[in-house]
Amino acid sequence: MQVIERIKLFFKEVIIEGKKVDWPSKEQTFRYTALVLGISAGVAIFLGALDYGFVQLLTTFIF
Repeated sequence: MQVIERIKLFFKEVIIEGKKVDWPSKEQTFRYTALVLGISAGVAIFLGALDYGFVQLLTTFIF
């Protein structure tokens, strides 16, 4: 089988498999995106607060 034919077959199979995927609705996509952004912001705030606290702790006792 030639390389070009194998590439064509690959993309045909990709399209066939892509049609089998159960894609989320717009509402689900929005909800999941908001959840990921919210959790990311929460973790960033938590880690930022820890960093600030440790810097304050170290500057108080070391310097």
